[in-house]
Amino acid sequence: MRRKQSYTYRKDVYYFSINKITMFRKTKELAHVVFKQYAKLGKKVEWMGTWNGKKFEETDQGPVIASVKK
Repeated sequence: MRRKQSYTYRKDVYYFSINKITMFRKTKELAHVVFKQYAKLGKKVEWMGTWNGKKFEETDQGPVIASVKK
């Protein structure tokens, strides 16, 4: 049985997931730095973007992902 989500997403913060663990940062720059660090370590990372209350926005992370790939 699937476990119920135990938190709600905050508006206007940047979300990404690392090995199916959702993390967030308040600024885009800080989120990019952390995202790159985990990607360099070889973790499975996924950029989700900002939450607007109904869906994720700003999901394009092409330059960040391209700079991490070896």
